[in-house]
Amino acid sequence: QLQPVESGGGLVQTGGSLRLSCARSGRDLRLPGMGWFRQAPGKEREFVAALSWSDNTYYADSVKGRFTISRDDAKNTVYLQMNSLKPEDTAVYFCASATRTPSTYKDSSEYTYWGQGTQVTVSS
Repeated sequence: QLQPVESGGGLVQTGGSLRLSCARSGRDLRLPGMGWFRQAPGKEREFVAALSWSDNTYYADSVKGRFTISRDDAKNTVYLQMNSLKPEDTAVYFCASATRTPSTYKDSSEYTYWGQGTQVTVSS
């Protein structure tokens, strides 16, 4: 199973928190890169956060200081902790895996395997 599986989405009020999980099965190794992207209705998919093999982190300016990407190697899972959520964070969130070391970590074309997405809705 090469496709990651996202979970943890839901409905939360402005200022609340959610933690998304991205689970991978079939191997117990780190990939060159893991990323989170999101897409709102009528908008293009955009970069949110990424994590390199060596634990470098990358964030979109819109989420920096509010979101944190991390991993638990024992559980073969990557997380996206989202705090101080805003209505503009409402989107379907996708986890993606890169099989080759990305150049920027911020371009969706650098990722090979994508999850099905999990809905995050932030109400006013």
